[in-house]
Order: sequence, then structure tokens, then C-alpha cells
Amino acid sequence: MSTETETIWVTQEAYDRLVAELNRLKNEVLPDITQKIANAREEGDLRENGGYHAAREEQGKTDAQIRQLEDRLRRAEVGDAPADDGKVEAGMKVTIRFQGDSDTETFLLGSRELLSMDSSVDLDIYSPTSPLGAAIMGKFAGATVSYEAPNGKSITVEIVEATPF
Repeated sequence: MSTETETIWVTQEAYDRLVAELNRLKNEVLPDITQKIANAREEGDLRENGGYHAAREEQGKTDAQIRQLEDRLRRAEVGDAPADDGKVEAGMKVTIRFQGDSDTETFLLGSRELLSMDSSVDLDIYSPTSPLGAAIMGKFAGATVSYEAPNGKSITVEIVEATPF
């Protein structure tokens, strides 16, 4: 579990999804697991009871998910979705082109934690505080910026497009 105290910027819709998932885990999933454990206990010897051990493992995983969601909600700061004005901000899908390369790369500038809820999203995620994220933050499509990579190398990118995610 993350011990970060970093604020997670989310839209109201994303916040509501987090709350709904937390409620589902607490009010539907956990009671079902508790019932499975109780049923397995009634079968007798727990040392060799596969159903009991599987339910306890499932309970542990669900408890961890609940703690993680509670942490995310505690750190969440609800705000509006970014404007569709081409300005790079957290919550934007950004397309860049590295200097000297004709290919583009598209990614989400935001919190990796929020996408862990939605496995259908097929984008890399860069933090706004990463070297690339910090360099492009606040810039507009069409701008060219340079930043220093962790290895000390200077990298130049062109912001091709920035649209709300």
C-alpha cells in the first residue's frame, strides 16, 4: 500500500466511481466472503479445508483493496475536468513527438492510481511531477520544450496535442 501523502486530483465522476467501488466491496463482497468463511468453519477441521483457506485469502485481498481505496479517497481533491483548450494539465491525454523522431507517443498526464480501477484504458501514465510532466505542464499544443531525464541527458519534445481524458 502506498504511504504517499500526495494529493490525487480527480473529477467528480472519478471520485464517485471510487466511492461506489468502496461501497460495493464493503457492502457486497465482504459480507459474501464472511458467509463463505462461516460455511467453511461449519465443515469442521480447518487445517485441510481448502474452501476456508481460499475465502480467508480472498478476505485479505479485499481488505487490502478497501484500505487502498480509503487512502485514495482521503487524498483525493475533487476538481473540474480540464478545459479542452490545448493546454497541458493533469487529467489530459497528451501526444508528444521526441525531437528527431517522426513517431508520436500518447499518454495520460495524471495519477496512476486512478487508472488501476479501469483496466480497459490502454495508456501509459506520466505523473505531472515527473521530469517530462513538469516540463510540459502549462504549455500548449505546438510548443517545444526540453527537460533533463533522470540519466542527465537533455531531451526535447514537441507537444502535438492535449485533450481532456
